[in-house]
Amino acid sequence: MTPHHDGGAASLAALPSGLSVTVRVPATSANLGPGYDSLGLAVQLFDTVTVETLDSGELEFTLSGEGTESVPRDGSHLVIRSLEAALAQLGHRHQGLHLRAENVIPHGRGLGSSAAAVVAAALAANGLVPEESRRGSDWVLQFTSELEGHPDNVAPAIFGALALSWQDGAEFRSARAEVHADVIPVVAIPDFELSTELARTLLPAQVDHHAAAMNSGRAALLVAALTTQPDLLVPATRDYLHQDYRARAMQPSADLIAALRERGHAAVVSGAGPTVMTLARSTAEAAEVEEFIRQRESVAVSWRVLRPAVDREGAKVEVHPR
Repeated sequence: MTPHHDGGAASLAALPSGLSVTVRVPATSANLGPGYDSLGLAVQLFDTVTVETLDSGELEFTLSGEGTESVPRDGSHLVIRSLEAALAQLGHRHQGLHLRAENVIPHGRGLGSSAAAVVAAALAANGLVPEESRRGSDWVLQFTSELEGHPDNVAPAIFGALALSWQDGAEFRSARAEVHADVIPVVAIPDFELSTELARTLLPAQVDHHAAAMNSGRAALLVAALTTQPDLLVPATRDYLHQDYRARAMQPSADLIAALRERGHAAVVSGAGPTVMTLARSTAEAAEVEEFIRQRESVAVSWRVLRPAVDREGAKVEVHPR
């Protein structure tokens, strides 16, 4: 199988065979209620990608875990496409690759699986090229945000903890904030998927000024709640921009969120859904949330309930010696 390259690939420096890099990237939960396209949290569910350069002109795959039965095993694989684009920006191309991926992050569930893939690809490319061609984390953020269209998932995947991201013209930026030690994420992953593209089609082109103002206040409050005052998480996670509009595409998730919030828990849609994330304020509350969700099991939907800690380190890169 011949690797896919841009038309100008002949002018790029070919990487030698035998280079190898491993990248571990955390799952992420974007929005967190009112922080639409701007707030994201890294959690300890990790995809691990190892890339080795070949001189055979082939693409080889060793894939395991979540989603591997449905992802392509050719140049259209998201990691391969993103890695080739990153290499090109860094002035290089490959002559063949072996991709080994161990996927833990569920696909199509709102936990940043595509963001993890593009972050892994960018960091792998950066690790494969010669040291003089490597770029810093600002380049990784810009490159991956352009691929994803927004930085809310890629930023916490890169930097860990809570990421506050924004855009200035064509430039993407992010600031990292530490999450209060009492905050314990509980995720309820349903047995159905929802594409981000479909979820975005359900949003209105405009919202009224009152809703925007209300959401702005809650998003500001959410930063304070996550970093210093977890007791404010329930009011801080009230959203006015996206969750209600998307509810009909994931009614079981919307119903679970409503039931949890009625009981005083800070439950939100994770990203575009359909995973439900509850930001518990103690281990006792986390256990209570887990038990409540398990008691709601039905034939209509099954929930996988996990308690991943906040990931405070972000993506990790290991360049293997030749």
